[in-house]
Amino acid sequence: MTAGLAGRIAIVTGAGRMRSIGRGIAQQLAAAGVDVVLVGTGRDAARGDAEIAAGWRDIESVADDVRAAGARALTITGDISDEASVNEIFDTVVAEWGSAPTILVNNAAASRGSDRVTVTELDVSEWDTVMRVNVRGTFLMSRAFARLVPQSAPAGIINISSIGGKLSGPFTAAYSASKAAIQSLTSSMAKELGSRNIRVNAICPGVVDTSRLGDRTPEQWADYVAATIPMGRMGTPDDIAEAALFLLSDNASWITGQSWNVDGGQLTIR
Repeated sequence: MTAGLAGRIAIVTGAGRMRSIGRGIAQQLAAAGVDVVLVGTGRDAARGDAEIAAGWRDIESVADDVRAAGARALTITGDISDEASVNEIFDTVVAEWGSAPTILVNNAAASRGSDRVTVTELDVSEWDTVMRVNVRGTFLMSRAFARLVPQSAPAGIINISSIGGKLSGPFTAAYSASKAAIQSLTSSMAKELGSRNIRVNAICPGVVDTSRLGDRTPEQWADYVAATIPMGRMGTPDDIAEAALFLLSDNASWITGQSWNVDGGQLTIR
């Protein structure tokens, strides 16, 4: 059982997709009694056939999940890579709910797509987009959060990284570099913020069954899983969410600065 979560306020970024890690984390936090602020970009959510069929409304639909679990939900549209927008996000939370959040989940990430090319063909604008969202966004959200958290309150940051930041595979130069940077940022922040009782950890998912996997066919993914994952299956959003809840809870009160692989055994020594 997760301890010390009920009644707290969490901010979760990038939780708007129907099949996503962010949605899974928001749902699990709500089930644990946490009120959840959902931050999204305001994009048109109807991007996949399943979302269109379901009448999916991005973070508004995830807010429905949170409320159905008995927790409060607040949706905010903003740009996590913009300093003024980030400050406005936190100002809105305090204005609406009267308290500062003590949980931050930095889940938002640049869309997977045209950055997946050889480094000699990688456009500078694609590199900048990945770094702006993944690294700059994580930094800005974490800095604003740490500035606002009351000195006496136990608090936690979860940064969603990836085993890609450790594998550093071909055709993923921008993505892998950004995820490795998140792991390094996690370590530095944990060392700085530990004396204030703010714990900072990263989760490094492997292959998780979300809408981000559209660049390969199901058959190609099945072959990849069979060849690389000892447990023989993709992860689910709940697999990542359960790890996040543990790391945020009092059960993990002496764990900080870690970058945990949650990947079915794909990486075992890093």
